[in-house]
Amino acid sequence: MLIRLVLLLSALFMAAAVGAYLFSRDARYLKWAVQVAQFVVFLLLVFGVLYLLERFGLSAWRVFK
Repeated sequence: MLIRLVLLLSALFMAAAVGAYLFSRDARYLKWAVQVAQFVVFLLLVFGVLYLLERFGLSAWRVFK
């Protein structure tokens, strides 16, 4: 649920930033959109690693049943 909310909010922000760039031709809006995309990719990688650790690491070590 949290990941979906982050993805939705970041997609809306990136769409607004690209729209602002198309309207004003100011490159800082594109820079903001790229930075948000990089941050979202980083968060997805962190959540993915945590998921894999929980799914395969902890269950393989029988920490949680």
